[in-house]
Order: sequence, then C-alpha cells, then structure tokens
Amino acid sequence: MNLSMKWLNDFVNTDGISIKEYCDVMTETGSKVEGYEVMASDVDNVFVGRITKITPHENSDHLQICMLDMGDGKEVQIVTGAPNVFEGAIVPVARPVAHLPGGVVIKAGKLRGVASDGMLCSIGELGLTEHEMPGANNDGILILDEEYFGDKIGWDIHKALMMDDSVVEFEITSNRPDCLSVIGLARETAVSFDRSFNLPAPVVKGCGDGDNVKNHLSVEIKAPDLCYRYSAKVVKNVKIAPSPLWLRMRLAASGVRPINNIVDITNYVMLEYGQPMHAFDYTCLDGSSIVVRNAAEGEIFKSLDDKDHTLRSSMLVIADSNKAVALAGVMGGANSEICDDTKTVVFESAAFNGPSVRITSKALGMRTESSARFEKGLDAENTMPALLRACELVELLGAGDVVDGVIDVYPTKRGITKIALEPERINKFLGVDVSEEFMVDTLRKLGCEVESGMITVPSFRQDLECMNDIAEEIIRIYGYNKIESTGICTEMTQGGRTPAQKFEYDLSMLLANNGFYEIQTFSFISPSFYDKIRMPEDDIRRKSIVISNPLGEDTSIMRTTALPSMLSILAQNKNFSNDYLRLFEMASVYIPTEEGKLPNEKKVLTVGAYGDADFFTLKTVTELIFNAFKINKVEYSACSDDPTFHPGRCACVYAGGVNVGKIGQVHPVTADNYGFDYNKPVFAAEIDVNALFEASEKNIQYKHLPRYPASARDLSFVCDKDLEVGKIENAIAQAAGKLCESVQLFDIYEGAQIGEGKKSVSFRMMLRASESTITVEQADKTVAKVLRAMEEKFGITIRS
Repeated sequence: MNLSMKWLNDFVNTDGISIKEYCDVMTETGSKVEGYEVMASDVDNVFVGRITKITPHENSDHLQICMLDMGDGKEVQIVTGAPNVFEGAIVPVARPVAHLPGGVVIKAGKLRGVASDGMLCSIGELGLTEHEMPGANNDGILILDEEYFGDKIGWDIHKALMMDDSVVEFEITSNRPDCLSVIGLARETAVSFDRSFNLPAPVVKGCGDGDNVKNHLSVEIKAPDLCYRYSAKVVKNVKIAPSPLWLRMRLAASGVRPINNIVDITNYVMLEYGQPMHAFDYTCLDGSSIVVRNAAEGEIFKSLDDKDHTLRSSMLVIADSNKAVALAGVMGGANSEICDDTKTVVFESAAFNGPSVRITSKALGMRTESSARFEKGLDAENTMPALLRACELVELLGAGDVVDGVIDVYPTKRGITKIALEPERINKFLGVDVSEEFMVDTLRKLGCEVESGMITVPSFRQDLECMNDIAEEIIRIYGYNKIESTGICTEMTQGGRTPAQKFEYDLSMLLANNGFYEIQTFSFISPSFYDKIRMPEDDIRRKSIVISNPLGEDTSIMRTTALPSMLSILAQNKNFSNDYLRLFEMASVYIPTEEGKLPNEKKVLTVGAYGDADFFTLKTVTELIFNAFKINKVEYSACSDDPTFHPGRCACVYAGGVNVGKIGQVHPVTADNYGFDYNKPVFAAEIDVNALFEASEKNIQYKHLPRYPASARDLSFVCDKDLEVGKIENAIAQAAGKLCESVQLFDIYEGAQIGEGKKSVSFRMMLRASESTITVEQADKTVAKVLRAMEEKFGITIRS
C-alpha cells in the first residue's frame, strides 16, 4: 500500500513530523514500512514561467528565442526548438543549474551564438506521462493551463504540479485489510502520534429533480452466501473528462494510472476508503437490472482487458437480465465499460466473500487491486460510506447529476463482537503496568467502543476476537520498547510425562531390558502390504486414509496395522543372515473416522521374533507385561480365523473382558510372502497400548509379605483334546475363590492310556489364608468346590 502524505493530511495533521520519524514510529506501532520516496526528488530548480515574446533565431530555421516572465520582474532568455510554443504560453522552465531525471544537468550556454539561460521542459523531461498530464505533447514543451496556472508564475514546479509529496510504502498483513486504505492508515497515524483523527461524512446533494434511482435500476442477490451486501447509485448527464490535477497526482503517487474522471473516482475511493468500486455504463445493462448470481458452468466472460474467460459455476458474477457484466470482486466486463460517450453510470459498492474472490482470481489468473482487497475480507458496513463518497466526488468534479435515492440490498449481516476489558489480566499477560485509562483511550482511538467493562469491536476490525488481540493493540501503541526486562513471574509447572506417556516409556524399557530391540518404521505404506499379510478383501482395516500427495505408490496410504512393517524388517534382517531376532515397535496406526475429520490415531505395540522361538515365547512376553503393570483378569482365547496367523497357534488376548490384542505364529503362506523358510517359523503380536493402559492398575499399593505358609494342591483332569487349558485354569481360580493365590499348569499328557481325542492336564493350585495358616479342612473344601465346578462347566473329573 502506497500512502501519499499529502492525502494523509486530509484526515490527520502530520505537521512537524519528518518522513523518517513517521516511518520509524509507524513501524514500531505495527504498521510496517518498507520504504519511502520523495516524489520528483531528481527534479530541481525548475519553475513556472510565461513566454512574453518569441523571435526567430537568425542562424537557424527551427530555433526560436523566447523571452519569459519568471514572476520576479526580470525577463529570462531561452532558446528552444519546440514547435508548439507561443506567446502567452505558461511553461516549466529549468534555470541553471537545474537537475532533471536521468542525471540531466542544465547549465547556461549558447545555441548558434545566442545566449540561453536554461531550458523549457516537456513532460518526459520532468518524469511525467500523458496519464498525469492528459493532452500534453510528448514531442513538445508542456503547455500549462492558463486558468489554473495563470497565478502561479514563478512557482517551483513541485508545488505547481503538486509533486511536492512523499510516498510511504507499507507492508499490510492479511489480517488488517482496513489498513489497505488512506483512512485506515490515517487512523493508525492518529493513534501512533496522539493526534486527532478527522473523518468527515460524505455529503451528496442529489439532482433534486424528483427522479429516483428505483426508476432506473433494480438489484437482486441470488447468492447471499457469496455477496453479503450490494449498494448502488445512478449518475445521469455524465460528462467524461480528465480528472483535475490534484486527483490525478494523488492516484499517480499511489501507483494508479489516471484514466478519466468516472474511472478515477472509483479508484480514488478504493484507495481512500479501502472499498473497491465499479462503474457500469447504464445503457449496457439489459433490463435495467443487476443480478448477483453464480456463473453458469462454461459461461464465457470477456473482461476489461479484452480477454475471454471460461467460468465455473462456483464463481460469482454481476449480471443484467441476459449476461454477466462483471466478475464479482475481480474485474468488470468489456460489455459495460465506461466510454467517452457514456451518459448514465451505475456505481457499485459491494461486499463479497473473500475466499470466493481469491479462488476465482487465482483460477483465472486475474489478480487485481480489487481482488487483492476483497480476498482479505472487507467490512460490509463500508460499502455505503464509500458509495456516498464517490457520488460526492462526482458533484465536486461536476462529472454528472447524482440521482436521488440509493439501492442497498443487505441479506447477510455479520454479528457484533464484544470482548471483556480485563486490565489486570492484560498487564499480567504483557508483563507491564499500563493504566486502565490508557487502555480505554487507546481502544477508543482505534475505533472501539468501551462501556461498562465491555469492548464493542468495530466492524472494520474483524481480527479482534479475544483478550490476546486486545492486549496486542494495547502494547503496540504503548510501545514494545517500554517493556522492561524482568525475571519470569508467571506460574510455573514442572515438566514431565503424562501417565500415558510414562506407561509407553516403561513398556518400551521393559521389552528392551528383556532382550528386544526397538525399531521405528514409516506410518505410510503401500496398499499391497495388506495383500502380503493375506488380509481378507472385506476386512474393515483395508479402508485407509489416502495421502493426497504421496511420494509414490509404496507410500500412498496411512497404515491401519503395523504387522506388514514388522514382518518387512524381520525379513530384511533374515536376508542379512541374522539367525536370531527379537524386535518391538511402539507403532502408530490410523483408523478412519467420519469423512472430512481427522483419523483416530492409536498406539499399538508390535512384537516380532524368529530363531529359537515359539508361541510361548510371545505368551511369556505378554505375561511379563501384565505382571509388571498389574493387569488382572487376563485370558487367552484360541483364534483360528485370521489368515495372517497359523490357525492352531494363535490366540486373542483379553484383559478385563476387553480384547487388547493378538499373538501367534505367522501363517506359513504369509511367512513365505516375506521369504521365510517353512521350517523356520516366525512369531508376531499386536497389542493395543491404549487398552493396556486403561486395564493397568493406576494406584499400586504396598502389600506385606505373606505371614502364613501356603498349601499346594495338584489337580489332574482328563478332558477333550480341543478344550483350551486357559479356560480350565480360569475356572479353577474362579471356583477356588479368595483362598486361591495362583494356578499354574505343569503338565500336559496325551497317550493311549488317556484315550483317543483326550488329554491329561495337571495344575498346581496354591492356597493361602491371610489371617492364619490354612487348615487341611479349608484346603479340602476348596478342592471340592473346584472339582464340582469342573464337572458342571466342562463335564470333566479328576484323573484317577
């Protein structure tokens, strides 16, 4: 954003502030200055003069000798070859020693023997263009208007042509679209330098002939989600002409090319109020109507730069009853452009959805001053003041008659934001001691209303949402350099792991201390990994999160199981002739949830082993974990329907009735997919870490060592070969009750003496009483209860 300092002075007095001081203070208060430029600083010693007499040069056919009045009572003689000079012409005169753009130095001299005390200047020699000086001849001397410059003879050209200005370039952050305007920066200037801010309300007289805008125009918004407000006025009897010098030079200082009075007014208001505007030729609007709608899919639109664009249905257009006449918030259409013969104009001032404008301009490659503002989210309350300001300028410039009345369609209003003013909390947050009076005064200067401890945020400050935002406003105006260095005075909390993190750490240390090596693998895998572990096609785990920009097919989805990753690492080690291996990983898996929402990220303990290992190797590991973390009510249940594992050597693990994982031998076919030999089995386990943590004992209490001896009872049963030993073991413990300290299997026997399809299982049951030595009668009674339970549950009896 380029800010003219002369323009700025319309709203706040900056007298006594040097340009360097201004830039420094504005940067300190949050309006970052990129740099500044003094306009026409390379033009020096050029003044306004009037040609009083012209005589031909005796020694040249094209040179003329001009005598000039420079306003000081003395005549100056200058020789020129310009064909467009005449007596009475007002021209810019470079007096020795003068400096012009491009390092040109003008000194007194002689031309064909005649003394010349300087040079008459063209627009190019002054660094100007036809846009700033319409009608000027590039090949001749700049002839200045008699009516305006007649009383400015002798003036310095900077002052006469309104080039005595400085331009400050600001870098405006995306959260401050209000500062993409002279008024916004003037408000910041007033607060930063503690000066008054003056914003006069636009005054529009109107034509007063009884005509009304509703006789000319109707407006309908069909997309209120994309167009929050649409305001319009009509100007008739338009006179297209160049804008006055002051307006042209302000636009040029701001980096905008002057065109004509109507177009210049819309650009001027955009820069002053930060509200982009557009002007339509009324005769080009079919049906005398404006309809704000979504474009038809594939609709062709020709923009002001004469380029055709194919639109999508998501794009917003301003249309009449038949066609699109503007791309909302981006650019007008060539079919409604202001021309030299335009007589009636419709001024548009609207509020559009920022993201919609951004998407449209980017898709069509049409980034404009208008779209750059709209995409940041403009204030819908600003459309009407900007529209009235444009009409005020029309009347000021005599560019037409403003029709009475206004059309203002406002279907989508933004709510009012209120924030509590908490001085103590703000000071504590900032580490300063600022008075409440200063806070209130600052906020009011910034446009907020403060009443009864509540701050009403102005509509143009959509970035103020909470106490932190208010604190930032206070401290940037108070001054960051006033914050004194102090020790840390906030409440401190000691760092450390959460209970869940400590559980994971202890679990990792437990496995590492028992001969297992920890690995880490990537969470993104190939969909083919599911095929390698023989996961069924209808398995819900095949539904994975797909990465939108994967590095390749092998890393295109987020895994729902870590077994493929573990088996890949085991296979890699086997190929390196590592004959014995124990690995584990605290792996993350990602379970999809509702569409558009983040997946459920779970921690899974994955264990893998081969070489001198069997099913009971992994079972021992799980029991080690259960004992270490006091996880009770553990059960193992045979699992024969998982194609990844051997159907007769796999078990689901339960803790407190909840399935926490699975252990077993990898199915020979699955192992073969990874290159393992059939006679060298591989074992793996997946345990839900979160479920383990929930099942673990959080409050472990000390217990005295047993004071009384235990009594052992050995029980042998004959049962069906398919009956799981774990079920018998759990039934024994349940039937024995509180006297049972442990139940442990110590023998399994199968043979002819037992019978075909049968097996003998032997358990040692340890019984102990906490208050006294257990008696024979208590032990026998407990054994009897166990035997009855075995017969009732499984139909088995003690082996004779």
